[in-house]
Amino acid sequence: MGAYRSDDDYDYLFKVVLIGDSGVGKSNLLSRFTRNEFSLESKSTIGVEFATRSIRVDDKVVKAQIWDTAGQERYRAITSAYYRGAVGALLVYDVTRHVTFENVERWLKELRDHTDSSIVIMLVGNKADLRHLRAVSTEDAQAFAEKESTFFMETSALESMNVESAFTEVLTQIHRVVSRKALEVGDDPAALPKGQTINVGGKDDVSEVKKAGCCSA
Repeated sequence: MGAYRSDDDYDYLFKVVLIGDSGVGKSNLLSRFTRNEFSLESKSTIGVEFATRSIRVDDKVVKAQIWDTAGQERYRAITSAYYRGAVGALLVYDVTRHVTFENVERWLKELRDHTDSSIVIMLVGNKADLRHLRAVSTEDAQAFAEKESTFFMETSALESMNVESAFTEVLTQIHRVVSRKALEVGDDPAALPKGQTINVGGKDDVSEVKKAGCCSA
């Protein structure tokens, strides 16, 4: 067999969504994490695109499928299809534009309305390299994240600061949630056997898998 693992050889597939106002740098965070690229010509994303990257979490290979959405988000609600099956989210604002931080609350509400309560959320203050233009203090964002029980990190897709850390932390926390749920389910025959892939989208939607672990309220 050897140590070689093909791209399709992974233990988990997790869907992570990028949300936040237009122009906060979501696409550059995505390209920095998945391809280690950054583009100064920022163009608005048209429609929805996603990219994947596999990383090792504990002793498992986790493949992240990260979804990025059109730049016109603020004019319409994102369709529920975008959120469907997401187990993690990076909610991004621009530290130099206070209004993008003010809108975080609305994004968080929309996210929580469309996803499972165990979703892992990371608040991300991007463009932290623009120190002289900062409009949102780290302390304010930290306080908001604590109040809302989300993770928090400041990043710079330009300088490649904390981008790797932000995605890796989200994927690690998702893995913990999934492992914990698998333990809670115990001997339930509907439970996931160890090592089974969680497929995203289509009939094997993550949200379908999740139901096995929930007790009815």
